[in-house]
Amino acid sequence: MRVENVFIRGTGIRLPGSLRVADAVAAGDCPARLASATGVLSVSHSADESAAEMAVAAARSALRRAGSSPGDIDLILHADTYHQGQDLWPVASYIQRETTGNSCPAIEIRQMSNGGMAALDLATAYLTAAPHRCDALLTTADRFCEPGIDRWRTDPGTPYADGGTALVLSRRGGYARLVSLAVLADSELEPMHRGDDPFGKAPFSHRIPVDFEEAKRAFTARAGMSYAISRANAGQRSVVKQALADAGMDLADADWVVLPHFGRRRLSTIYYGPYGIDPARTTWEWSRTVGHLGAGDQFAGLDYLVGSGSAVPGDRCVLIGVGAGYSWGCAVVDILDRPDWA
Repeated sequence: MRVENVFIRGTGIRLPGSLRVADAVAAGDCPARLASATGVLSVSHSADESAAEMAVAAARSALRRAGSSPGDIDLILHADTYHQGQDLWPVASYIQRETTGNSCPAIEIRQMSNGGMAALDLATAYLTAAPHRCDALLTTADRFCEPGIDRWRTDPGTPYADGGTALVLSRRGGYARLVSLAVLADSELEPMHRGDDPFGKAPFSHRIPVDFEEAKRAFTARAGMSYAISRANAGQRSVVKQALADAGMDLADADWVVLPHFGRRRLSTIYYGPYGIDPARTTWEWSRTVGHLGAGDQFAGLDYLVGSGSAVPGDRCVLIGVGAGYSWGCAVVDILDRPDWA
């Protein structure tokens, strides 16, 4: 859809520490062949900071940069994929308590790695549904740690990273403008991350750590690899095509393309080759030092481009996301000004 009068006022990111891939290989934690295939140099690593705490840190930074007070925030959405630090617990309410302390809706979104883009879509619709609504605070966070997740082997080809991100969306203006936005889902691919295991009574009933490759093998053995690949590619291409058409542009017109923080081989297969994307127009040289932040790659990439001064006023950025389920998202963002924190 074409978006009118919705802006980005601020972003924030919390990356607590760094773990070098070479050190993980030397320790026997990461297979050398996987390290070579991904081209990732390091991943953000949290020794003890929970996902929820990282989300709060990123949110406080984004709110401060946006100049948004608690009274300005009409919606809080938190997207995540894994354990947030407590059991049976509304993490979005914790983020609200620790940041705005106000009484607006605070809701958690679980749409895996496309959660940030899903939150962007929902918040845009919410803000534009009533004229008195001002800002929305969007956060993401994950801490991918054992025993449930092996950051190197759970999803080979994508080293997982710990961190929080935040974005303040606004009707009041900002340093960037949301031009268009598209999301799409294909539930026929849902079994690709579930496999053939029966439903369990508790987390990790079947295996620990989680093994996405096992689930994918079970699905492709039944449906066929070509079926899975063709539907996944079609979904991604459809959502990108829609967002670009609504913005009146081609992908070649974009100054920057913010992609998921996958490894190099996966990026080449899914994006660089099929879309003709030059890695120099992406955040690859930075993202290869960060790793996959679950739902937060797009917010983090935009924060990096603006904060580093790489994206300047007049630049157009295309944000692309994908998550298990399957769902895809794509947004076009124009950089209007250079914020004082950049």
